[in-house]
Amino acid sequence: MKNNNIKELFDNIKLFLHAATDVSRKSKALLIKESHNEMDDFILLCFGDLLGIPIPTTYYSLELLPLISEDLDGWQNRMISRLYVWQEKWSDYGFDA
Repeated sequence: MKNNNIKELFDNIKLFLHAATDVSRKSKALLIKESHNEMDDFILLCFGDLLGIPIPTTYYSLELLPLISEDLDGWQNRMISRLYVWQEKWSDYGFDA
């Protein structure tokens, strides 16, 4: 019984280390996609006026413009290609749009 628990522990450690160091497979692509989505959502909240969404706090977020100015062109292209942004976000929480 005790040997079985130790073997199971080592198997779990081996699986954890394999997943933690496995950056060349699907996990890396998923992390990159998720980081782009999070950055796109952040820019949308700060600079939605560029897409025609009236956001009253844009005046205050203009201080961030020099930091993310390089990302704005790519962001606009990605947001135009994502037709249903709200539907994607609502589906994360189980809402049907």
